[in-house]
Amino acid sequence: MTSSDEPADSGERDQHAGMMVRRFGPVGARRVIILAAAVIAVLVLAQVWANVWTNQLWFKSIGYSSVFRTEYLTKTTMFIVGAALTGGLIWVSMWLAYRQRPIYAPVTAELDSMDRYREAIEPFRKAAFWLVPLVFALFTGSAAIGQWKTALLWLNRQSFGSKDPEFHKDIGFYVFTLPWLQVVIGFVTMALILSLIAAVVMHYLYGGIALRDKGVRTTGSARIHLSLLLAVLVLVRAVAYWLGRYNLTTTDNSLFTGIDYTAQNAVLPAKAMLAGAAVICAALFVATIWTRTWRLPVVGLVLLIVCAIVLGAIYPALVQRFKVRPTEQSLQSPYIAQNIEATKKAYGLDKVKVTSYTPTKKTSAGQLAQDAETVPGIRLVDPSIVSPTFRQLQGQRNYYQFGNTLDVDRYKVDGQIDDAVVGVRELDLDGVPASQRNWVNDHTVYTHGFGVVAAYGNERTDDGQPVFMESDIPPVGKLGDFEPRIYFGESSPRFSIVGGPAGGPKRELDYPRTSSGGEQRTTYTGDGGVGVGSWNRKLAYAVKFHDLNFLFSGGINSESRVLDTRNPVDRVKKVAPWLTVDGDPYPVVEGGHVQWVVDGYTTSAHYPNSQLQSLGNATTDALTSSSDNLRRLAGGRVNYIRNSVKATVDAYTGKVTMYAWDKKDPVLKAWMSAFPGTVKSMSKIPAGLMSHLRYPEDLFKVQRELLTKYHVTDAGQFFQGNDQWQIPTDPARGNREQQPPYYLSVAMPDQKSPTFSLTSTFIPTGDRQNLAAFMTVDADAGSTPGKKSAGYGTFRILEMPRNVTVKGPGQFQNDINSSQAVSPTTKQTLAQFLTYNKQVGSEVQEGNLLTLPVGGGLLYVEPIYVRAAGNTSFPLLKAVVVGFGDKLAWDTTLDGALNELFGGDSGASAGDSGQSSTPSKKPSPSPSSSPSSKPSKSSKTDNPELKSALAAANKWYSQGEKDLKNGDFAAYGEDQKKLKAAIERAIEAQGGAAPSSSPAPKSTDGK
Repeated sequence: MTSSDEPADSGERDQHAGMMVRRFGPVGARRVIILAAAVIAVLVLAQVWANVWTNQLWFKSIGYSSVFRTEYLTKTTMFIVGAALTGGLIWVSMWLAYRQRPIYAPVTAELDSMDRYREAIEPFRKAAFWLVPLVFALFTGSAAIGQWKTALLWLNRQSFGSKDPEFHKDIGFYVFTLPWLQVVIGFVTMALILSLIAAVVMHYLYGGIALRDKGVRTTGSARIHLSLLLAVLVLVRAVAYWLGRYNLTTTDNSLFTGIDYTAQNAVLPAKAMLAGAAVICAALFVATIWTRTWRLPVVGLVLLIVCAIVLGAIYPALVQRFKVRPTEQSLQSPYIAQNIEATKKAYGLDKVKVTSYTPTKKTSAGQLAQDAETVPGIRLVDPSIVSPTFRQLQGQRNYYQFGNTLDVDRYKVDGQIDDAVVGVRELDLDGVPASQRNWVNDHTVYTHGFGVVAAYGNERTDDGQPVFMESDIPPVGKLGDFEPRIYFGESSPRFSIVGGPAGGPKRELDYPRTSSGGEQRTTYTGDGGVGVGSWNRKLAYAVKFHDLNFLFSGGINSESRVLDTRNPVDRVKKVAPWLTVDGDPYPVVEGGHVQWVVDGYTTSAHYPNSQLQSLGNATTDALTSSSDNLRRLAGGRVNYIRNSVKATVDAYTGKVTMYAWDKKDPVLKAWMSAFPGTVKSMSKIPAGLMSHLRYPEDLFKVQRELLTKYHVTDAGQFFQGNDQWQIPTDPARGNREQQPPYYLSVAMPDQKSPTFSLTSTFIPTGDRQNLAAFMTVDADAGSTPGKKSAGYGTFRILEMPRNVTVKGPGQFQNDINSSQAVSPTTKQTLAQFLTYNKQVGSEVQEGNLLTLPVGGGLLYVEPIYVRAAGNTSFPLLKAVVVGFGDKLAWDTTLDGALNELFGGDSGASAGDSGQSSTPSKKPSPSPSSSPSSKPSKSSKTDNPELKSALAAANKWYSQGEKDLKNGDFAAYGEDQKKLKAAIERAIEAQGGAAPSSSPAPKSTDGK
């Protein structure tokens, strides 16, 4: 069945075409087609103009015009060179073939038919002479644009100062020069093939090549033309064979990346011989000019193909099978050693400190006295769980949101550095009532988020809520005065139009006034964004965003500015397209502003003999798979990476500042040479910002993935693979993704005091779940302006003995799920606590499972959150489970759990034994804590309502078990109802209501 608006068949289409011709005439129909093509061309050109001009305005607005100029100039040059190379060669081939065509009268039926065919295509010949080269030139020029970074790196190449062991060339040759030579070889090969095809077609059409019964006949000019093209093509392949020798340094084999025994002893000689054979073959093609026969070059080309198959594939396979495999370990060991050394250098793992560690399993009173400084730094607030809690307690309105996963940072509060969980109150347009959703509100009224919320990492209120060090609107807390408005963030709208004349009406919703129920309005006064007051700029943005409201909206005035590309990651990518950007920017309050910190990496896939690794796979874990504001690294496979740049993005102005973090990195030096002045020296980093910089999580994940194999130093042990590790799956979330690393203040055995670190665990490869190693990297950059701390980036691995079984994270999680340990506060077993909360419809969420080397052993700590049934509920920290050796304990606080675990007194104070709902300073740990000090009691023990409810719940749970065992299902049903009522009473008594404090605002005008 056909639509009435479309022709049903070809006959009907012809009828429509005929009607068009009859209506407009042949000339008129042609004009209609030309007009339609012109309209399409104008629309395309308008879109290109709008995109290019608005991009130029964007770069100019943030002070990176040089990036725009360099990028577009390089892309334009690459396009012109690529298009000219291919299009020029094709045109020259076609022109030569046509000019040297034989002129004779047709004497055979074949020649007569070709002559008639030439006459038929003659009217289109001139157009084809330009159209065919132009089409291929556009395609190849567009492809050449994609190689602009490779060209810039080559033009600004640097020396690594070290050479590879096989060819003794500087590493810079492989990273900068070799990729460019491969690009050139690829484009020249493609251009020659296309020009050869064009030459063959033209010579055939115009008689230079004729098919006869006795074979193919070519004229002298055609033979010279084709033989020279083929000779150059084969010579280019000879160069490719020779360069292919260097490519072996980054070729994967069955064991590792790089040159192995087979490559050195079979493939390398084969490629050298093939390069020589290709040169001889090229000479044979040239010789046809004088021999006037294709026999020799054809024979040479066939022999070259045979040699490529035999020498390039069969011979190496035979060497691998009959020479290498019987004695592979001894033959491959020298090459494995090269791979281990190169991999550790390329990934910055050449100075890892590996220590044997035999953890004790015994517990005794006061055992943590020596770790009294570490215990208060154990973070209980899980940033991947408490986002709904932040949203309910600090969201204020539905149009504010926090990311699914919050960030961990450090702040100096009252002279003491505290770990903090930080979230930014960003704008969420989906939370605006549907009746208020329109273009004006979406783009000129709801323009920004407001404020930062921060909670102490190891404190909780009596009812399990976080203790905030910064909260509310306007912001109140310990972080000082700062500009709270968030115009640039991870969840900012695609674009907003802000600003206006001084003294004019304030359109933008600033924040709700909770006391009066009204709204505070504001006008953006920053210098971020692009001025869009003039008509031509309105037109450009209307075309760019396909939005005519730019032209007709009364909300745009002469002082208006358009804010776009607002995600911090996207902004850094745009000003530094050569960086691989970390997927998790984090906010810091510094210098009176909220700054997003973004880590940037320089990478390469050409470091000789270093192991290739997929960035996406290495940086995927349980959090990136479930969170909407965490991205895994995108960049394909690499074998070299450096955290070379620390960038900041101002949340109010959008200003991007980049600092050179690894000034020794040759790749960074090359890019700084290509884009001078865009990256500042590390010496420009202020002390306030330096104290918030940290070792990046994505880089750590890439490195820990490698260390599952490359923690060994012996080539024979590496070959056998009997000491390989793996990263455990996240036991707290029960999925198959890897456990994420955790930021934690911890002291390793060789450290005198705890250091802000990034930590991870390893288990043996296979089915065993016992702990194989524990690893940290010093993540604290220090607070000295422009200078990293001495220990920053130091890797430490505690390797467990093979003859001792140490519980791994998964095994500890299994213990939690089946534990009968009794809380000293609630008098419940852990199993009862979990069962009670699950049976009434509440959700039990197990927090981040932390591992710490304290007390001479290994301590596991896992917070337990409970979320009541209902859409407005949120997770509350209700219990903490700890484990040491084969012993497990739990309580409502970490202090209580540790004291229970270590014989009534752990010897240290965690400082979480119940806090008021208002922010308060936690007690400083005392290094002189003695075993005789008494543990503090949680205020929960003084809650008679809670005690009564828990006793009733315990009673009806036990009664229900008896009735169920006796088969009295009616009584069991009644028991369950009473049990549910008791649990609801307990939750109500334990949870409490959200705090309703009203701290005095910093200002009344929102400034």
